[in-house]
Amino acid sequence: MSSWTRHSIGSALLITFAGTLGACGGDDDGPPALPDNTQEAIETYARIVHASYEDSLAEARAMDTAIKALVAEPTEANFEAAKTAWLESREPYLQTEVYRFYDGPIDNPTDGPEGLINAWPLDEAYIDYVDGDATAGIINDTSVTIDASTLESLNEQGGEENVATGYHAIEFLLWGQDASDTGPGARPSTDYVTGGAGTAQNQDRRGQYLTTVSTMLVGHLDGLTTAWASGGNNYRAELEGADRREALRRILTGMIVLSGFETGGERLQTALDSADQEDEHSCFSDNTHRDMIQNVQGILNVWKGSYTRLDRSTVSGVGVGDVLREVDSELAEKLDAQIAESLQLAEALVPPFDREIGLSNTEGRARVLALIGSLRDQEELLEEVFRFFDLTIPYPE
Repeated sequence: MSSWTRHSIGSALLITFAGTLGACGGDDDGPPALPDNTQEAIETYARIVHASYEDSLAEARAMDTAIKALVAEPTEANFEAAKTAWLESREPYLQTEVYRFYDGPIDNPTDGPEGLINAWPLDEAYIDYVDGDATAGIINDTSVTIDASTLESLNEQGGEENVATGYHAIEFLLWGQDASDTGPGARPSTDYVTGGAGTAQNQDRRGQYLTTVSTMLVGHLDGLTTAWASGGNNYRAELEGADRREALRRILTGMIVLSGFETGGERLQTALDSADQEDEHSCFSDNTHRDMIQNVQGILNVWKGSYTRLDRSTVSGVGVGDVLREVDSELAEKLDAQIAESLQLAEALVPPFDREIGLSNTEGRARVLALIGSLRDQEELLEEVFRFFDLTIPYPE
């Protein structure tokens, strides 16, 4: 017997197939036994998750400090420092996106903060002025109170692109709209000069908005770090104590959905098809190429059971690849090569990404298409892993 189940994943509909096929495709002896090192892999995963969220929190706090310095004293130097801090904060966080898609702490349907942290795409006019409309957005609507509870309630209100909080809201407030295919947005620092010769009105509200969403981001990352800390009555304890097959399913679900549907599809294929810079993931800062690299790096971290921290120390142990290698070394070697190829192709993208997807850039589009193809192949190999262990395969629609 087989059954189809539907789950919600962000804006996508996830269809999963729950079959009874065993490793060889159809006996009635039940699922294959998991290797002895499976529990070690689960515990290594939990340590990597905690370390990468801890690093993300540290960088978000550094960014928050830089943003508060900017708003207090909006000099060019402070403006550039805040933008640099945002770019640095993305490096560890992007590696955490492989922990999504299975209703864990980041995106559980009850109170998961993912939509408040990294929602995308973003309608700029929902937050602030845009070309052709100097009074657009929450910032320029003085009837709206700017505080954490209000902005949280307004996030994605009336549409998924009505993003009010998170990394990309901060990105827009630092860079502004990106109207160039050769560089990022060019918001002037004078947008934060309260009472001065600013280029846009409501500078004080803009500063208040920026500091509010930055503080909110720190709080959300702090909550995720706590959820994965050792020794607590938290999600980490639940995962480490759960049925090993279910824990492995969750870990692999993050890997397969980020590989194919999210990175290969939503973030790359959509942008390639439209050739529109509005469809690139970090369009205001032109940081999209780093998004792609670090997303694949996050998958590699889980596969290898190894994460390099901000201080260059390493958290390592048994990876998912080691579990598979115990029972199917050939398939494990194929995935070793495929993930390495995906990372190499992501690193081969030539920034800025909006120029890479331009209709006249044949070579750039070929590089993007090659990465998409590799990620799709990676997705297919991961499907084989699901089938081998008789796990439910997620099929986003």
